[in-house]
Amino acid sequence: MGGIHPPDIFGLQEEKLKLLKNIFPKLRIISRGEDLIVIGDPKEVAFFEAKFAAMSAHFERFGKLTEENILEIMAQQNGFLPVAGEDDKADELLLYGRNGMAIKARSPNQRRMVSSFKKHDMLFAIGPAGTGKTYTAVALAVRALKNKEVKRIILARPAVEAGENLGFLPGDLKDKLDPYLRPLYDALRDMIPPSRLATYLEDGTIEIAPLAFMRGRTLDNAFAILDEAQNATESQLKMFLTRMGKSAKFIITGDITQIDLPRHQVPGLLRAVKILNHIKGIDFVFLNERDVVRHDLVTRIIEAYEDSVKKDAGEKSEDKKDTKNRQSPD
Repeated sequence: MGGIHPPDIFGLQEEKLKLLKNIFPKLRIISRGEDLIVIGDPKEVAFFEAKFAAMSAHFERFGKLTEENILEIMAQQNGFLPVAGEDDKADELLLYGRNGMAIKARSPNQRRMVSSFKKHDMLFAIGPAGTGKTYTAVALAVRALKNKEVKRIILARPAVEAGENLGFLPGDLKDKLDPYLRPLYDALRDMIPPSRLATYLEDGTIEIAPLAFMRGRTLDNAFAILDEAQNATESQLKMFLTRMGKSAKFIITGDITQIDLPRHQVPGLLRAVKILNHIKGIDFVFLNERDVVRHDLVTRIIEAYEDSVKKDAGEKSEDKKDTKNRQSPD
């Protein structure tokens, strides 16, 4: 590992090492001081070594390595992260929404989503809350519907909270699930007049449903979006991806910092980044705090929480050192 200190790569609480173990479940990855021991299938080990070299190079160049950076490196065949250029500014305007409101791609990585989606039938958009990944995905879907490129829009979310815990709520299944699908409704209301949206929802032109409702279906001539994909298990995500029919477009969005799955379940999104990165027709776009399009305070809040986590981790590390020093004989 050269002159790089392990906590720089893995984090003081080794949270990035845990992420790598989730991405490579077939490998045994052990960190011992300055050494990293990797045991498993030789091909898998070689792949890990290549990606780890890219991670180390990224850290040496930029002085930091986030979990999003790791996933992005996993998704890049050459291991280098793309840099937004002027060409990404093309086609900022997606459509005109209610009352003539211009719906635009407003950040470099939102524009990259638009640009990439012209060339790929399946796109993964990964990033923290507030970066506009879901809103941009819905705008692309509505534009495709208006341009008659697809016949329907399918919007799905894993309803991880929608199990027995919701049994006490009044109403039918739709009433119980609607609160978890509300962000999708909100985006649609910005882009489609209320009367037309109601018609689309009634005749099935636009369908909003829990991920489980996709099982056994084939989505032809459809624009399908899976939102909050970080809460889908590997089998659930595979199920959704294989629903893709003829003339279909898929966007999968997720935030790896807000995973609500039980600890023993590996998020399917983490595995998909590794497994699908080499498949032609699939692309990955990673958004970050620079893409936050909400109030300016949202960016500051995200940064403050990240700084707090690092500070807390540093204090815990120092406490452990102090305890160890006190226990050591003079």
